[in-house]
Amino acid sequence: MACTTPSPDFLGAPRLDAVIEGTRFAVYRRGNEAQVIRLDRLSRAELGAVPDRMIRAAGEATGCAPVARSWRPVGGPNSAVARVNLRC
Repeated sequence: MACTTPSPDFLGAPRLDAVIEGTRFAVYRRGNEAQVIRLDRLSRAELGAVPDRMIRAAGEATGCAPVARSWRPVGGPNSAVARVNLRC
């Protein structure tokens, strides 16, 4: 089971869910930023696709356009948590 508790600055934001290419994500939006949490375990070979999927999940779940190159992992490049800026 994955932890879906957002970071302190996203507490109280509603949880939105998205599934991108079979990978499940919890998305929390606060203003023009989203925190995206990957819920599924992936193989090492699949990790390269995660940033793109997280960006797409942020857009799909919030209905906002993700800002190009705004993906920022929280806790390292293979982290299950990232932030994405949005244009709403």
